Amino acid sequence: MAASETPPFICMATPQPLTLRQGRSLHGNGRGAARRGARWLRSPKLGPQSPAMVGDEEQERDFQRFLRRVDDIANLVQGLSSPDSAVNAKAIAEAEKRLHDQETNKEEESKTTVNRTVINTRASDVANAEAVNADGFLAMLEKDAKERAKQRKRNEHLANALKEKGNDAFRKGDYVRAIQRYTEGLEKLRNKQELYTNRAQAYLKVHEYEKAIGDCEWALKARECYEKILQIDPQKESLFKDCMNEVNLEEKRMRDEERAMKEVESGNLAALSIKELLQKLHRPDQNVLYYAGGIRLLAGTVKDCTEQTLFRTNNGFSILGDNEIVRGGFCAESKNAAEVDLSVSLLLLWQAVCAGNEENQRLLLTHPDVSAQLPKLLSSGVSEIQKETLALIYLYSENENGRRLLVRHLDLTKWLQVLMMFVNSTDAKASSAMDILSDLTQEERFKTQCRVMLSTDVLPLFTQLLTSAKLVNQAALARCIGIMGNLCADGVIRMQMAECKECWQACLKLVDEYFDVSTSKYQQCLFAVLGLMMNLLLESNVIIQYFAVDISGRCVSLLRDKDGRIVTRATGVLSRILPASSSAVEEVVKGGVVKKMIKFLKAGGETTCNYGIKTLSICTRSNRQAQEDLVKSDKGFSVLLKLLDSENEMIVGNAALCLGQCLVVPGAATSLLNSNVVMILLKHAGGNARRTSVQENAAIALGKLCVAEPRHIFQLRKLNGLAILSSSMKYVQSI
Repeated sequence: MAASETPPFICMATPQPLTLRQGRSLHGNGRGAARRGARWLRSPKLGPQSPAMVGDEEQERDFQRFLRRVDDIANLVQGLSSPDSAVNAKAIAEAEKRLHDQETNKEEESKTTVNRTVINTRASDVANAEAVNADGFLAMLEKDAKERAKQRKRNEHLANALKEKGNDAFRKGDYVRAIQRYTEGLEKLRNKQELYTNRAQAYLKVHEYEKAIGDCEWALKARECYEKILQIDPQKESLFKDCMNEVNLEEKRMRDEERAMKEVESGNLAALSIKELLQKLHRPDQNVLYYAGGIRLLAGTVKDCTEQTLFRTNNGFSILGDNEIVRGGFCAESKNAAEVDLSVSLLLLWQAVCAGNEENQRLLLTHPDVSAQLPKLLSSGVSEIQKETLALIYLYSENENGRRLLVRHLDLTKWLQVLMMFVNSTDAKASSAMDILSDLTQEERFKTQCRVMLSTDVLPLFTQLLTSAKLVNQAALARCIGIMGNLCADGVIRMQMAECKECWQACLKLVDEYFDVSTSKYQQCLFAVLGLMMNLLLESNVIIQYFAVDISGRCVSLLRDKDGRIVTRATGVLSRILPASSSAVEEVVKGGVVKKMIKFLKAGGETTCNYGIKTLSICTRSNRQAQEDLVKSDKGFSVLLKLLDSENEMIVGNAALCLGQCLVVPGAATSLLNSNVVMILLKHAGGNARRTSVQENAAIALGKLCVAEPRHIFQLRKLNGLAILSSSMKYVQSI
């Protein structure tokens, strides 16, 4: 997404910034004045030649040198004014050199000036004065350059601040304010290219394409520009996709409108009927049923993209805004039968004109009455209105462009709560509502908006649904629980849910009821609840600690379930809840959890093994009974040795940890004398493992093995592993 739609600082075809006027004026005025002076000296108005004019050639050379000097100074000014830091630095160095040379040659230049006065006093006075002025100008030039550099830094600081304000407005979707801030930044620094490109993107968002063209030459070169951006900076792929999407949608809109116009010009009856029906619907002062019937007729006429486009180009969306009777019926809080019919007719029409048509979808959502009424229609209690409203919203949620329109143009803070209420529905509306919610959870901005009312409105409703699981649509409830689990990917949402005591109580109640209601639909609910609990247990708080014994006890009971999926998730919950409470560990060990885990590890898949060995490593960490139970249940540690050869390093690391913790049991290390355990542990401790924790766990287990049963040292010596054992002792000492 997401993210953010912060406009990146990209290099596009932007309008060339103006060069500083001061540089141009100095260049033009200085050189022009000097040449005018030269022409004046050569003018016939000076009168007939006199003996004093015999030095005209030398005088001309002097003036040509002077002109070149003025040119040099003008070029120097442009260099000092350049936005290019390299050019600017070179110009400053040149100015300093000139000042130094001027000081060194001052006496010689003075003599040369005196000699020149013999040739023509008046002309040389002019030349001398301008030369002196030019020399003095160099000193002023350096001071002026420093002042301009300071001013530019100040302007750049202000421009950057305005750019950030613009970016912030852009992220929030306030594109008008973003444009304003970028424009203010350009007033401070006209040649700051990213301000042009950022403003152009904001113009695109508000469909000001002509202005975007002015900033970025977007119309003809967009595709090439964006592709070039991606070549230069592959990290801009997300921006590239967004920009290309805007370009493609605009091109599609233009093609559709061109094709629709041709259909009208060719006399296509369907095309003409769209225009005629819209004209009739714009007749004022008709009754509600007249408009409802006309709208349904119009909806039936729209069959393809051309008719959708003609609806748009003939101001079809103005029906709601321009016709007070239509608008009043659609927006009425309590609708009579005719107004219900009118509302359903409008919803059917909008489905027809918006299906697969992004431009129509955008225009509909940006209509203030529509955006305000959609959540009200969902909560109206009128089944037909709710059904067609859900169908309309699903047109948006089922594709990426539509979802972006929803989250960009609508306030969705209440939608999670509103759509969740359809779990109480026994018909297809419940499934439609869950489809929409499932789609929306793919958008980060939707998750952000869900945070606002989660604790106050959403969680109370959710816990009510969980505690009423027997009475609601259980298939829809299972999907709803799964959606809430997906929302837990957002850390803020997960924290709020994990701190909700009522939510945990409701989850436990649903688990308890599962033992009484063994239907497949209720089984789906249980499966979803276990997944939700696993996600919530990524958090750690006092509420979780409070419920740890109850949660772990329910999970141990579920380990007897015939459904392997339920068993796997129950094991997963155990692996995450047990670290929160030593009391919970004691209870599950008394309940025989070690023996059950060994049984699952013998036959389970990778996921079950991952959860199972982690559960065992937690239980055997501090519980002596768990250590003894494992040694009894896993004769010769055959299961653990098998897990140590796993390709999954998480399983290997926990197996090594578990083995090391159980070696304190008398006889445990001796039972491994005829096994290849030393070689296996040495392989992991020696650095084959990518995870440092796996190396450490293997080293600790190897050290404990040799301490508990010194005869393993002989095998270690054969494998030349004493150095590794020696290095592992620092881990053993810390145990």
